[in-house]
Amino acid sequence: MEAGIVGLPNVGKSTLFNALTSQKIPSENYPFCTIEPNVGVVTVPDSRLEVISKYIPPQKLVPALLQLVDIAGIVRGASEGEGLGNKFLSHIRTVDAIIHVVRCFEDPDVIHVEGGVDPIRDIETIETELMLADLQTVQGSKEKAAKAAKGGDKDAKIKLEILLQCEALLKDVRPVRSLEYDVPDYQKAFKALSLLSSKKVLYLANVHENDLNGESPLVQKVRELAAAEGSTVVPVCARLEAELSELEPADRNELLESVGLHEPALNIVTRAAYKTLGLQSFFTAGETEVRAWTIPLGATAPQAAGVIHTDFEKGFIRAQIYSVEDLMHFHTEKAIREAGKLRVEGKTYIMQDGDICHFLFN
Repeated sequence: MEAGIVGLPNVGKSTLFNALTSQKIPSENYPFCTIEPNVGVVTVPDSRLEVISKYIPPQKLVPALLQLVDIAGIVRGASEGEGLGNKFLSHIRTVDAIIHVVRCFEDPDVIHVEGGVDPIRDIETIETELMLADLQTVQGSKEKAAKAAKGGDKDAKIKLEILLQCEALLKDVRPVRSLEYDVPDYQKAFKALSLLSSKKVLYLANVHENDLNGESPLVQKVRELAAAEGSTVVPVCARLEAELSELEPADRNELLESVGLHEPALNIVTRAAYKTLGLQSFFTAGETEVRAWTIPLGATAPQAAGVIHTDFEKGFIRAQIYSVEDLMHFHTEKAIREAGKLRVEGKTYIMQDGDICHFLFN
């Protein structure tokens, strides 16, 4: 699964991307420092891996992964080609969610492309540009879909209906993520449009080092906006996180303790992004490895097995499942089995976050 990092130029996007992925992407104090998209993979911190490995010692631990795409800053008029415009927007059309970095601190030494710090204005600028780009996409596709629909193409009729609904929302300057479809054909057609304003959003409030918990009025404004649309806000100090990412573990813990943090804020960011994407983890555990696997919420046991190997889903027979809590209580799989806590689940079982599984397949 993939998330795209967006924001105005010079709000800390590339600094955060570097800290998350431990890459050395340029992140200077001027607009359009990032030109081409940067792609990186970040591990999803999960303490349950260490818990499982305590009772089932493996040769290696394999955490879940999340792919991130960092694009150049979007400016007012990007949908019409300002800055480097649509070239940037095209790089995030296929991502599953958007991480929107918003500057929430004052600093005369750090340039702001709009001349002053106003997070709500900045959010509205980015959101408007995404919607205007979507409107161009919708209007560009409508004529072709209408022509095919007149010829009796069933899929084209569905697509045209969705395009018209999207167009009405976008003309009213409203994102299309409010549209929901229960029919699979409609869900598939809507997803295929890859509209920017259809994606879920996680807000990262880039805060000053003296506001690590995000209690300033600037962050509170972002929290209020996010609450109204059902999104999440994570305060993070890009400067501090960049410094932490350069340190050895012992020095990192010392710095965290000195500022009153239990873990890097980027751990919270990664878990929040995972949640925003509607994902959860299940585990497989053995002497070779203890691994976290990523599945969507609501996935069935065969679908989870298919993440490991497509043949597992095709030939699925049943799954043997227990929980991390069971392992902590009984210490071994043998004891879990003898206590009758090893569950046998079939094809209709809905996976739960944290399930530890063995899949039997033909």
